[in-house]
Amino acid sequence: MPHAPQTESAGRPVHVPAPADVEVIGLIPLLAPYFRKGLVEGAMPEPLLGTMKAHHLTPRHGAVLPQLLAGELTVGELARRLRVSLPTASELVGALNRAGIVERDEDPANRRRVLVSLSPDYRPAIERFIATRSEPLLRALDTLSPRDRAGFVAGLAAWTREILA
Repeated sequence: MPHAPQTESAGRPVHVPAPADVEVIGLIPLLAPYFRKGLVEGAMPEPLLGTMKAHHLTPRHGAVLPQLLAGELTVGELARRLRVSLPTASELVGALNRAGIVERDEDPANRRRVLVSLSPDYRPAIERFIATRSEPLLRALDTLSPRDRAGFVAGLAAWTREILA
């Protein structure tokens, strides 16, 4: 449901939530514990946790890892999926590569492209970590009909775009 702008902040309209929006907005703070650093680190297995700390890698670096679970990707594809610039994606991959968590290889089909994959040394720890962290979301998605699931994904994607805009 579109909202009429009420005022402006930093040149962008600010919307006052409609009564129907309050329930959704009230759920957001309930998710905060899931994203707290201590909870994330508590679920992260060694040697991944130690390496992330030793190399001062952040959650932004960690966002690259689930993208690589299904296989290698180009830096450009990672940038698109993470909704960051190509230089930012390259910096993230570079730091993860220096830490030994990911590997970079020349694309045999196009030498100008770099393919990024999870290091075999870290893949088992990354798979365990992502499986543990994603379990509540996957259980929730399992309760939704295909239509509701598509709506949830569409809403989450729209919210992500707004946050990153």
